[in-house]
Amino acid sequence: MTMNIARFLAISSLALSGAAFAAGDHADEAKPRHGGVVTVVKDVSYELVAAKDALAIHISDHGKPVDVSGATAKLTLLSGTAKQEVEMKANGPALEARGSFETGPGTKAVAQVALKGKPVQSVRFTLK
Repeated sequence: MTMNIARFLAISSLALSGAAFAAGDHADEAKPRHGGVVTVVKDVSYELVAAKDALAIHISDHGKPVDVSGATAKLTLLSGTAKQEVEMKANGPALEARGSFETGPGTKAVAQVALKGKPVQSVRFTLK
């Protein structure tokens, strides 16, 4: 019986360390590359960079920028009781919008991102 417990613990330890190692493959995807906040959905990283007068969403797949030509996004900002909806369009390597935005710490944002030829993806952010 003791041998079975030791064997179980050894196998469990290997399985857990393998899972942690595999998770490390995607660790870089959750790091901001443009000074924003990152959310990973289905192995694709979405980074929202927010300022009072501009918003940008940078998209990468396993660290490689995704072509956003022809892509759009509808971003909903929720700050306290205020709600603001913003249309974003491709501009260079990111989806962007210009205007006046409520983007303080704790602001929640929900983006409906439509990449060319792919289904719409819902992405959630919380600004820091």
